[in-house]
Amino acid sequence: MLLIPIRSFRVFGSEIIDLHSFFPTPCFMTSKEILLELKAMGSDSIKKVLVNHGAREPFYGVKVADLKTIQKKVKVNHALAMELYDSGISDAMYLAGLIADDEKMTKKDLQHWAKNAYWYMLSEYTVPWVASGSKHGHELALEWIASKEENIAATGWVTYSCLLSRTQDADLDLDEIKSMVDRIEKKIHSAPNRVRHTMNSFIISVGGYIKPLSPYAIAASKRIGKVSVNMGNTACKVPFGPEYIEKMKKRGSLEKKKNTVKC
Repeated sequence: MLLIPIRSFRVFGSEIIDLHSFFPTPCFMTSKEILLELKAMGSDSIKKVLVNHGAREPFYGVKVADLKTIQKKVKVNHALAMELYDSGISDAMYLAGLIADDEKMTKKDLQHWAKNAYWYMLSEYTVPWVASGSKHGHELALEWIASKEENIAATGWVTYSCLLSRTQDADLDLDEIKSMVDRIEKKIHSAPNRVRHTMNSFIISVGGYIKPLSPYAIAASKRIGKVSVNMGNTACKVPFGPEYIEKMKKRGSLEKKKNTVKC
């Protein structure tokens, strides 16, 4: 019997419904094709902005919104993500994090990614996103936090923050998290630049996502006071913990965890 694939159907004589609009087929692209597309999407003005934020060559200067158009086409493609990350091109490495299958990442893969994340868009976004979605997130967060390398330690703090935002309170080690808050209070002002920034973010995550520890984090953040971070030649400001936590709580962050941290 010959089976003919159904591409569309008519509902009670009304308009034809295209099944592909409900179940879009991922577009197959090679890493070389994507790199060529990224190069064409690059912009000198975006490169200038990213350089001010700390980016360095090689990269094309592609807007995150444009990276997401490729993400929508290729969907989750783990093998492709691994190839793109190893290109060493920042735009492609960021895209790799968006299309990676987090659960397939091995501990060795994640350590490789962390080691090669050479500026904060990778070390504080791409790698923590993927690590927190893997089964190695908590273990590596603690390992990286203990590192003497600024980028690696920052990756650790953000990875743990991501875990706080997506893990139910009952499944978290609240005593450990409380001890991390105490540790930050003692060391934040003497920590390296990006570590100060991510420590501050961790306190905010505790206050904004962990209901039993929210008052504790707010009190610690008030004692810490404003955190000074060199943000480069940008207008970016370091959020003041107590104020930012209150904004998060008003948005309902204590009531509902995130499904994903990737953006």
